[in-house]
Amino acid sequence: MRIASFDVPLAAAWRLTDRCDLSCRHCLNASGPKADTAAELSRPEALKLARSIGSAQVPYVILCGGEPMLSPDFWQAAETLGEAGAWLKVETHGQNLGRTQAERLAKLPIRSVQVSLDGVTQQAYESLRPGASLAKTLEACREVRRQGMPLEISFVPVQGNIHEAPAVIDLALDLGAFRFNTGTLIKRGRAAAAWKKLLPDAESMAGLLAVLTRREATLAGRLELCFRPFNFEDQVRAERAEPSGTLTILPDGKVPVSASSDVVCADLRTQTVREAWRAYLAAHGKGPRSERWVGSCLEPATRS
Repeated sequence: MRIASFDVPLAAAWRLTDRCDLSCRHCLNASGPKADTAAELSRPEALKLARSIGSAQVPYVILCGGEPMLSPDFWQAAETLGEAGAWLKVETHGQNLGRTQAERLAKLPIRSVQVSLDGVTQQAYESLRPGASLAKTLEACREVRRQGMPLEISFVPVQGNIHEAPAVIDLALDLGAFRFNTGTLIKRGRAAAAWKKLLPDAESMAGLLAVLTRREATLAGRLELCFRPFNFEDQVRAERAEPSGTLTILPDGKVPVSASSDVVCADLRTQTVREAWRAYLAAHGKGPRSERWVGSCLEPATRS
């Protein structure tokens, strides 16, 4: 079945907030302690949206950020969605995910908790996340598993950590993760400002791709390696050919035509989820608007 045949999205990726207690060098959204959150949804608006997603029967909702658990609306939104029958994925850096938070999450219909793990040494980890603690992140991963929740690991390769990628794969396996997510760094947000210092050379990236391809077969059934499309440009072109079934929702309720685009096609402050989905599909049709979003995605990723 084609994506355009569905009445509602297969999933919603809701960026609850740009609040974060870290200023990660690779952040696509420039989230952090100084992020401007004035335009974000108010609590009544956020809860109204959670109910709208639930009533539309969107089966799967990804709660992300920023750091989603720092949103003042996180728990109410998550509980509202869970009560409506949606499976939930929470994407977190893990710095604030202790036993109390994990126990509360475990009471929800959690599909998975994705924790960002960008190295096996503090030095490599902190090359991306200044001031963050690798030990806290590892303990968050262990707590997720203690509470019986599925664990995913996310790894962003940069100059300071790409050499540790094979060891991070091994660590993900040891932690009991079922999936390891990685791909090429994307030139957006804060990553664009530090691009030359962050982007690994072509040889290093080719080496990482070779490792992933080789280990994919040996880890089959134990750890899923998710790395395709590996290049950002290929991802954009694939989505142009067949739109993603995931509707991205920004902190202010607006809906872009792609998670990697600034082109907005709907506003959930004034539209329903079904209306936003139809606008999203229309934006992926033929014509100038569709070509504009392709350009908006590829231009920041390819400029020098």
